[in-house]
Amino acid sequence: MSENLTRRSFLKTAAAGAVGIAAAGLFSGNAFEAKAEENIAAEFDGKKKFAGIGSIRMVADDVAYLGVSEWRIQLFENVYPIPRGVAYNSYLLLDEKTALIDTVDRAVTGQFFENLTAALNGRNLDYLVVNHMEPDHSSAISEVIVRYPEVKVVLTGAAAVILNQFFACDISDRAILVGEGDTLNTGKHTLTFVMAPMVHWPEVMMTYDDVHGILFSADAFGSFGALNGNLFADEVDFEKEWLPDARRYYCNIVGKYGSQVQDVLAKAAGVDIRMLCPTHGPVWRENLGWILEKYSLWSSYTPEENAVMVVYGSIYGGTESAANALAARISASGAANVAVYDVSKTHVSELIAEAFRCSHIVLASITYNMGIFTPMKNFLLDLEAHNLQNRRFSLLENGSWSPAAAGLMKEIIDRLKGCSCVGETVTVLSSPDAGDADALGALADAVAESVKGGGAPEEEPAEAAPVTRWICSVCGYVYEGETIPEDFKCPICGVGPDKFVKEA
Repeated sequence: MSENLTRRSFLKTAAAGAVGIAAAGLFSGNAFEAKAEENIAAEFDGKKKFAGIGSIRMVADDVAYLGVSEWRIQLFENVYPIPRGVAYNSYLLLDEKTALIDTVDRAVTGQFFENLTAALNGRNLDYLVVNHMEPDHSSAISEVIVRYPEVKVVLTGAAAVILNQFFACDISDRAILVGEGDTLNTGKHTLTFVMAPMVHWPEVMMTYDDVHGILFSADAFGSFGALNGNLFADEVDFEKEWLPDARRYYCNIVGKYGSQVQDVLAKAAGVDIRMLCPTHGPVWRENLGWILEKYSLWSSYTPEENAVMVVYGSIYGGTESAANALAARISASGAANVAVYDVSKTHVSELIAEAFRCSHIVLASITYNMGIFTPMKNFLLDLEAHNLQNRRFSLLENGSWSPAAAGLMKEIIDRLKGCSCVGETVTVLSSPDAGDADALGALADAVAESVKGGGAPEEEPAEAAPVTRWICSVCGYVYEGETIPEDFKCPICGVGPDKFVKEA
């Protein structure tokens, strides 16, 4: 800082400048339009936003990867721990016309624009395709428009509404609204747009390139985890190093919307897909059937493995002791694929992912304030919120004077489709003793037999009667029932029953 500019005078000068800008109206709702009219994109010609170099890889001979990995972020969506970081993926088609497929999170826009500038190499940007308006993929849209004032924005009608909510800009003169099966020709390439509402926002679409067989799949087929320079899934040991994060990503972000994912998978089955380019995680160019099969299992709520997860909530160790003894006995009885989790210590996103993986879930909870132990109750409610189905549960409760947790846990389980209980509930008073050993052993044997297929669950769910399904034409939400109440509002997009179409 100059000797003639003290810290106090610097702050006064900065404050005066901010007041001047505000007075000029540059912080008003018309700020974007005012800047666009000045065509400030010229300021970026030949200049970098930050010091650095473009970092791109080629997905195909004329498709560039512009994405950026971030390791500093601790919580994805400010909820999910991501110790391995995350990648924000964006792609550029370099045909006779250029097309940018999605942008990135605001945290990495500096590197993103360096990548975009390097990949364009002096060319103009003709199209910006918006597959998904969630800010981790759309935060750079307004700056893209400023830098490339002639760019056309290709998106769904629902995305256009949401875009206007995030950015104070009018794109009506540059928007190209598309629907199911619409196409865009860029030269030798034809892009076909596939609607994917509620995977996992209502405006989502996917973009298919007919030349390379690429499906730009938005959040589908993505994963937590920074790329570490490895762009393609076949450049890493995906099953060992990436599958847990891919499962945790799907189950927590998209898991609630299994029927919508199944609809997209049905569309994909009729398309020649040779590459999957998601907005997070590695690109798939080999063994696509493997990841598609995982999505088929997860979205149909079919257990990925015949396995047991034991989840316990304990304060003074009694319930923990009983849960560990039960897990050991289950393994000894022949169901060796057992995993034990402390519900208070393990992040609920990991528990949700394991519940999607495992066929059997043992819940061991103390009675707390005459209810379920709070972390256990939250886990169960999260399972319900993520629409988990088709699992076998077993229950263990503890209480020093009035055990009540098991009955309350079962009330929640009974609300989950296709779920039932295996074995007799075990009740422990304060801490397990020799008298509890037989009950724990009997429950362990019942669980092991069920896992091995040697015994039917004691409470088989009744066969469901055929249900009439009504599909929301705006967001894809499914309502089940013979008729829709006149006052019904879609819980996703808020429209009334007139927007629902009876499934054929």
